[in-house]
Amino acid sequence: MNTNGTTPPEPRPVVVVVATIMRPSGGTGVQTHFGAFLGWLDRRGHQGRLITPFDLPLLYIGPVFALRRVVHRFSTSASVAWYRYWHRWFLEIALRRQLTQMDECVVYAQCPVAAEAALRARSSARQRVVLVVHFNRSQADEWIGKGMIAEDSAQAAAIRAFESTIIPRLDGLVYVSEFMRREVQARIAGSLGVRSAVVPNFVADPGAVVPSGSRADLLTIGSLEPRKNQMYALQIVAAAHAAGYRLTLAIAGDGPERRGLEAEVRRLGLTDAVTFLGHVPDAASLFAGYRACLHTALVENLPLVLVEALCHGRPVFATPGGGVTEVFSDGAEGRYLPPDDPVQAAARIVEWLATPQRMEQAGRAARARFEAHFDSDVVAAQLTAFLYEVARQPDRPDRPVASC
Repeated sequence: MNTNGTTPPEPRPVVVVVATIMRPSGGTGVQTHFGAFLGWLDRRGHQGRLITPFDLPLLYIGPVFALRRVVHRFSTSASVAWYRYWHRWFLEIALRRQLTQMDECVVYAQCPVAAEAALRARSSARQRVVLVVHFNRSQADEWIGKGMIAEDSAQAAAIRAFESTIIPRLDGLVYVSEFMRREVQARIAGSLGVRSAVVPNFVADPGAVVPSGSRADLLTIGSLEPRKNQMYALQIVAAAHAAGYRLTLAIAGDGPERRGLEAEVRRLGLTDAVTFLGHVPDAASLFAGYRACLHTALVENLPLVLVEALCHGRPVFATPGGGVTEVFSDGAEGRYLPPDDPVQAAARIVEWLATPQRMEQAGRAARARFEAHFDSDVVAAQLTAFLYEVARQPDRPDRPVASC
């Protein structure tokens, strides 16, 4: 309250423009993130808009995006460069059309490429650009993990250098994990001068989750690519079988590793224990039919799939790389698994699965942790407050309005 006893009015809302080079909807963690945020903004009466390259006419963008498929056949690294350049180009055009009609807003960019497009497109110093750091260490590492570019390539170095150039020019940074905040600040000294906040990933609470009967013991969700490390999940299942426990696993997702994973299932004799579900829209809803979540990725920023498992009251078994330890605690909502010992990992999982009371307690703890730390009704408000705070900071003379 003010000194005169009156309550000050709430700050004037600011338009939040979510900018992404991705499609408006899909099954990635990034799409889930901005979809949940925009949904919360709408429910709470805030002004939120989504702008993507796909806002432009199909006749305009279609030929260019289609040509990338041809490029990809000859060179995956050229395909990456094509993707980044043209998606940034078209996003800048789409943003410019909207931002020229606004005076004040916050552009909430979902990747460094989108952040650059926003910096180039903004038409007023009152249009602030905030980047949410979804990537793991660098977007270069993500392309490397997909097998699209080489670790020691000039292209990987150029992507990292690009991030080091863009990030210090921003008005704000949102880290979804403390892990990634440390990574970025250690790698990019200029990030230390940018206003920032750690705000974890979140999802909307779907309400009461009614189990539909266990289809398998464990469910793992994610794109089938090397960095997601599903091969290790298969080794864990095989180790459990060798120890006399018939552990079952369902794998939701698709990608370049599927054939190799299917071959490994046959080699290990696990065809009756492992099920491939392929791409499943709204895959998080599957958790109602499984006992627990298994996650074996080599490194993750703050995996949204684990948040979704907690939301559904499912214990989590995961290798503790990156921001995983910020999602759940070992021995409470689940267990941390050794990243290179499938026998020990299987033993930890089997010990819990064989103890219904332990699983029930962990399920309740998982749900409670979600409600306290990852529910959109709690976390989206924190994110919105930070974006509004950035919007109302004094103009910085060292930030050019545009860099066309």
